[in-house]
Parts: sequence; structure tokens; C-alpha cells
Amino acid sequence: MSIVLAGGAGFIGCKLVAHFLGLGQHVLVLDNLCRGKQEYIQDLQPQAHVHFVNIDLANTEKTLQTIRDFHAKYPVQAVWHMAANSDIPAGIADANVDLNDTFMTTFSLLQAMKALGLKNLAFASSSAVYGDHGPTCKLHENIGPLLPISNYGAMKLASEALISAAAESWLQGAWLFRFPNVVGVPATHGVILDFIRKLRATPGELQVLGNGTQQKAYLHVEDLVEAMLFIVAHAKEKVNVFNIGPEDAGCTVAQIASETVAKVQPSAAIRYGEEPRGWVGDVPKFLYSVEKLAALGWKPRHSSLETVRRAVAEIAGQEAD
Repeated sequence: MSIVLAGGAGFIGCKLVAHFLGLGQHVLVLDNLCRGKQEYIQDLQPQAHVHFVNIDLANTEKTLQTIRDFHAKYPVQAVWHMAANSDIPAGIADANVDLNDTFMTTFSLLQAMKALGLKNLAFASSSAVYGDHGPTCKLHENIGPLLPISNYGAMKLASEALISAAAESWLQGAWLFRFPNVVGVPATHGVILDFIRKLRATPGELQVLGNGTQQKAYLHVEDLVEAMLFIVAHAKEKVNVFNIGPEDAGCTVAQIASETVAKVQPSAAIRYGEEPRGWVGDVPKFLYSVEKLAALGWKPRHSSLETVRRAVAEIAGQEAD
């Protein structure tokens, strides 16, 4: 048996590739390398079980042909869809970015799966589908209406809807993971990486977008992968929607800035902006409910702040190499 892993050369995807290789499975990695790097998977063993294709997943015909060829040699058990645009400001500036990289990737994969009779899909969604319900409203899986404030969130929500419709007619099982902010290595984007690179460029000060009060939940990538695998193993509805995150209220951008400066440039001054959010489409504060996941039987090992401290050390080491 084998796995198709869209976005498998990315930050999260490469961890999943390693997991499935450890189970002795062949993995078809589909990635356009806009964020991911082939080097993240090139040393994984056994390398003969890694089948990498640099592909624009929005190309429905090419996606179908690529998966068909692989499926003929290594029958596919499930598709894991981790591919998306992760640059929210870029999607705000040009809506085509998220249309192509976040939604059309889902459309193409579903078209290919239907044509080939592949009936199990695990999908990386996001807390961005909820929109901004305010800092005191706890976001649980049944809350509504869902009104995203970024094109990224809108295309993730549209993807969820498309998967739900497919489950009504032909999908056998779908697992929709609503991510918090995920950190760790190999880091390709995110606030910690941005802060470290800013401090390398200007060691005397750190300029922060927004006033530092933005507060969100943070989860380490290793915990995230463990949670996703646990959900697929234990959640048995046709469509399974789960928030994944820590059990706390998160930590602030000011805390992240302080932790990063202390590790990278202890003498640097921190300069904050005046706005309560970092960019258009950013939800500055939200509370994330993970009670459903806890009831299923999984809890993270670390708090948001513990996760941030670990990630700062890891990413600082990555950037020093």
C-alpha cells in the first residue's frame, strides 16, 4: 500500500513522509516547491520509497495522470493534502494565489481521487476558516457562521465545503484538521523565523508588525503530526472535523519577540507598531477550543509558551547553519 502526500516537501509534509516511510509504505510526494524544499525529503530512508514530483497541483489533468501512474504500481491507501499558500498577506494582495494554491489544489486532488476510486482524504485546514469572533469567544467545531477575513481562510473553507460535498456522494472518509499556529523546524515561514531573520539583518533592534498584543495558540509540528495520525486512527465518521492545538489561551507576539531577542540578540531593542493586528486578514486574538480532540483521547505535551521557546531555539539553530 502507499500514500499520496500533496505538499510533502513542506514544513509539515516532510514529517508525515518520514512517518509513512517508517511504516514501510511508498509515498508519492507532490509539491511545487514554492515553500517546501526537496532537500527536506532527500535524506529520508528508504529513499527508494520516496517518489517526488515537482508539480502544479492546480493542473487537474497533470495531477490525475501523475497519481494514476503511481497508483498503478503502488496501490494508494489514502491521500494527505498538506499543500496550500501559507503567505496570508500575499493572498490578500493577489486573490489568485489562494485560488490556485489553496483551493484548486483541493479541487484537482478530489477530481483525481474520484476518477481513480480513492476514497480517503486527510486535509490540512486552518483556524482561519472561523474568521474574527472576538477575543473572548471560544472557537469550537460547531460554531457559526464561518466568515473568514482572509482569502487564505476563505479558500480553506471552500475546500472544506468541497470535501464535504464529495463525502456525500463518493468519499468514504474525510479528516479535516483545523490548525493553530504551527512552529518548529524546518521552518519556512512564520513570526519566529521572521523575527530571527530581522535580528540577523538589524542586530540592534527588532521591528514588530502590530502592537504586540496579538495572542494565538501555538503547537509544535511534532505534536501536530501525532494529533493528525491519532485522529485518523480513532475518528470514524464519514467527515471528521477537529481543531488541533494546545489547551491554553496562547501567547502574545510580545512574548514571542522577547523570547526571540533573549535567544538571538539579547541587547536588541524591540520596537512595536501601533495597530492591534499585524496585517489585513490577521485575526489578532482568538480562543481555540480543543475539547473535542481531548474527548477523543489526545492532548498536547506542551503549552503555547513552552512550544514557542522550543521553536525559537530550533529555528535559531536552523538559521545559524
